Amino acid sequence: RCKNLSVSFWNSYWMLPSDVCGMNCFWEAAFRYDYMKTRSSEEMHLAVVACGERLEETVTMLRSAIIFSIKRLHFHIFAEDQLHESFKDILDDFPYEGKVNYTLYPITFPTESAAEWKKLFKPCASQRLFLPLILKNVDSLLYVDTDILFLRPVDDIWSFLGKFNSTQIAAMAPEHEEPRIGWYNRFARHPYYGVTGINSGVMLMNMTRIRRKYFKNDMTPVRLQWGEILMPLLKKYKLNITWGDQDLLNIMFFHNPESLYVFPCQWNYRPDHCIYGSNCKEAEEEGIFILHGNRGVYHDDKQPTFRAVYEAIKNYSFGDDLVHSLLQPLELELQKTMHTYCGRVYKVFIKQLTKSIRDLYARRARGR
Repeated sequence: RCKNLSVSFWNSYWMLPSDVCGMNCFWEAAFRYDYMKTRSSEEMHLAVVACGERLEETVTMLRSAIIFSIKRLHFHIFAEDQLHESFKDILDDFPYEGKVNYTLYPITFPTESAAEWKKLFKPCASQRLFLPLILKNVDSLLYVDTDILFLRPVDDIWSFLGKFNSTQIAAMAPEHEEPRIGWYNRFARHPYYGVTGINSGVMLMNMTRIRRKYFKNDMTPVRLQWGEILMPLLKKYKLNITWGDQDLLNIMFFHNPESLYVFPCQWNYRPDHCIYGSNCKEAEEEGIFILHGNRGVYHDDKQPTFRAVYEAIKNYSFGDDLVHSLLQPLELELQKTMHTYCGRVYKVFIKQLTKSIRDLYARRARGR
């Protein structure tokens, strides 16, 4: 049985020594925790996986989620053991105003294949594939990469759950809008969803439906459930995949296209949407809703427009005036990036942010 398992609630700091418990024990403990925890139906669940040098980036993402969201948030943070104390120290100092709870989890893969899963693409990245199996009592979940920034309330992407039809179990955005620069349609050596594939950096899941579904596949005429299909997929395609777990999701939804809800590009706006010229029409019209700084663009000088947004949110102090402390300084920095393709369309980076700030102050004025 599980030894040395310590669970504390509210701050929910959870440490499970990897040398004591295997995957079965971990899932059993996860089930017990979720069964005991009282959750509000109004609570939105957001998951992230952080390894290596991703502490600051993850905290900045969480800050962006807190700033604008309306309903309660529950963060499920999967992190390497050495990061747990730092996360706890930082998050406990956040002025939550009663709207945030969090749980820290260890990075854990199925015992018999842990090494294979951990080295797939980037360390820990494939942890997201096991979230429906670990968080057994969470009905729906928004998974995001660490390099995500919310420029409008999480509530708004969460509302897509209500737009799923009876067959849809998850929602993601296309990997590309423009096939001429698409990766999957030019280079993939495996099946992928749609014309240009899907990007898994922002993934909204009805996990109850995921756990119940039997998936069509190209390995057996028998349909397989989520927990049954992952390892066979990896064994069949591991020599052909480049982007790890995202490729496995593309293969899965290629065979089950009716199960995916595709949301527009402004919900997962990446450098590819502007570095070769603007190709996300929805963002041009309404602004960026969720910014995804993949390729490390928050931390180098290659895409200063993305870095400016990241630095502005990272340095914002909760409680300060959002217009004078965030929006106006950010716009000045963005104007300095107009020598780049993304900088030429810098207004799409603040269009929705401006509206989100205005709406937030309007809600406060109404006492909500």
